[in-house]
Amino acid sequence: MPLKPTLKMLMAIAAGAACFSLSAQAADFSFGVIGQAFMRSDAAAADNALRTALAESDADNLAFVVVNGIKTATEPCTDQLYTQRRDLLEAAQNGVIMSLAANDWVACKNSAGKPAAIERLNQIREMFYDGEMSFGASKLDLMRQSATPKFREYAENARWEIGEILFATINLPAKNNHYRSDGGRNGEYEDRLIANRDWLQRLFAIAKNKKLPGIVLFSDADPLLPLAQRAPELRGQRDGFTEVRQLLSALSGKYAGRVLLVHSQRDPGGARRGIVWSGNLGTLASDPNWSKINVDTARPALFSVVEHKDLPPMSRR
Repeated sequence: MPLKPTLKMLMAIAAGAACFSLSAQAADFSFGVIGQAFMRSDAAAADNALRTALAESDADNLAFVVVNGIKTATEPCTDQLYTQRRDLLEAAQNGVIMSLAANDWVACKNSAGKPAAIERLNQIREMFYDGEMSFGASKLDLMRQSATPKFREYAENARWEIGEILFATINLPAKNNHYRSDGGRNGEYEDRLIANRDWLQRLFAIAKNKKLPGIVLFSDADPLLPLAQRAPELRGQRDGFTEVRQLLSALSGKYAGRVLLVHSQRDPGGARRGIVWSGNLGTLASDPNWSKINVDTARPALFSVVEHKDLPPMSRR
């Protein structure tokens, strides 16, 4: 019958496409991180800097881009600003994932000047984390912690896999994990501590079960830095990252692969360039503009940072 050759041809094409998809996924790749680079003194400068970083990363061949935060500490916590920044992320060519930052919600106040951190946090969750896809034209499928009924609030914690590497965002706001020392119950901090513990344990369990060679975590703060280095002005207070630091060290110690924590917090003692390794656990402070990280499963280090001079011409302006 004349349909048989056509059917065979279609089956061959489908099989070839499937093989191409698998090989493409397993190939080495690069991803980008836009940290607090666009945090300028005013809204116009911040907006322009974010647009530039997105345009430059769009000009590169990247698997995805993570943006850490969407506003400066001095910008208003309004729905209008949130919407403007969300539209910028959606207009990107790369798949874009937003990692929540302290500037987005921690210090927010309402029109009466009273703290509105929790209300703004919930609003951001609705505006930026309502769905299972990334922003941008090249959509990525995301698995959110909110899919677990017990942790349905924590949609900002998301994970995805590319090329046998597990990627995930985790809500760890600078400077001290939103730990409040001014009395009263630390409800948000304590509840999120439980959620983050479950999230980290789940991530490492997935990576171990699948025998993945690497995990990359994206956060606002660097929880591995001691409080005295991370926030000298808080010296003497309780370190809000003690539990997270201990858990990360314990989980990494039992994991055969490499763990990279990419954050946007600068060491007051001096900016640290490149990946700083301690055993199989590494930290990377994102570049003042934007960072490009290569993944090469054939190399023991697995991850490497592209020097700014080696970025595409548009990125060297």
